[in-house]
Amino acid sequence: MLDLKYIRANPEKVQEGLSKRNKDVSIAPILELDEIRRKLLAEVESLKALQNQKSKEVPKLKKEGKDVTDLMNELKDLSDKIKELDSKVKEVEDEIEKILLTIPNIPHESVPVGKDDTENVEVRRWGEVREPDFEIKPHWEIGVNLGILDFERASKVSGSRFTFYRGLGARLERALINFMLDLHIEKHGYTELFPPFLVARKSMIGTGQLPKFEEDAFKTTDDYFLIPTAEVPVTNYHREEILKEEDLPIKYVAYSACFRAEAGAAGKDTRGLIRQHQFNKVELVKFTKPEDSYDELEKLTADAEDVLKELGLPYRVVLLCSGDLGFSSAKTYDIEVWMPSYGRYVEISSCSNFENYQARRANIRFRRKDGKLDYVHTLNGSGLAVGRTLAAILENFQQKDGTVVVPEVLRKYMGTDVIK
Repeated sequence: MLDLKYIRANPEKVQEGLSKRNKDVSIAPILELDEIRRKLLAEVESLKALQNQKSKEVPKLKKEGKDVTDLMNELKDLSDKIKELDSKVKEVEDEIEKILLTIPNIPHESVPVGKDDTENVEVRRWGEVREPDFEIKPHWEIGVNLGILDFERASKVSGSRFTFYRGLGARLERALINFMLDLHIEKHGYTELFPPFLVARKSMIGTGQLPKFEEDAFKTTDDYFLIPTAEVPVTNYHREEILKEEDLPIKYVAYSACFRAEAGAAGKDTRGLIRQHQFNKVELVKFTKPEDSYDELEKLTADAEDVLKELGLPYRVVLLCSGDLGFSSAKTYDIEVWMPSYGRYVEISSCSNFENYQARRANIRFRRKDGKLDYVHTLNGSGLAVGRTLAAILENFQQKDGTVVVPEVLRKYMGTDVIK
């Protein structure tokens, strides 16, 4: 969340930053509540000072043999008044925190101002887009034709937006997961975690999914949540901890299944593997010093891009404008892979710097060498979304005869060069 002290000291700057998101967000209620809180605290401190002063008179009067009944009654009234005011302070502080949890992060100064995804800025492209001499089938058609994807039976078993992977389809999904993990561990120096797929409410709050986006989450009856991404458990891995400066940056890679209700997404890429209720993803998470976080964002984005380069899939990198920025992010690059059947690039990874926004919510700090405590900056990105990568392979490497060539780096995992 945003720092209350920073909001108080820089109200115009904060409001200007939030306004760039093209959403109706006002910090006025927070400032009003903060003023009430500060007045209440001043009154409490004044009463406590008076209570302390009068408490010192009690032993003195007793020593002089004087009656202290009235003074004791006065002290009780002061104590009751202080408790009442303390309770009011707590109520106001709870209300401030409740509002702060719904306020998004402030965009970084390098983020272009824009209203929505039409004003995102392309940064670079890699790879040549194929121009085959035959009509490219969408991945959901070629996957069914090859007998490696079964949407019909998945719908019977679970409902829409679920998939059975069969035979070489299941092996390709597993190959991609292993390849991505191996690449990030062995080449990029990440430490692997295998996280729980269920998390408590506090963890979802820590990374910013709650309370704002509860309708997008799958919730159990006992207030646990199926994770929408491994970002949630991996970021909360260090919740309520004080890290060492010399250990930063800490870099984790984690495979997980991901679960999203996709509320409000009706009609958007509902066919095939692009927008599923359950999908696999390999996630990259970093904990860094504030002064290093934007350099680390560039490195994290490059690490995610490297997966597509190794696979030989054409892609582009887009810098999100302020109006398309995620709730908790200060700056985000989207990596978009070329999908022939769509005739456009489709998001396959978002790489974000949250600065200290998540760290404040989850209370993740580090101790500098001079002893000072500071909040870490957290970053994450998909490295990559596995189902979308599989879909991109089926579309970009399909042949005229209906087969699909397996990318060379996956062949040792697959045990075959071609999916027939």
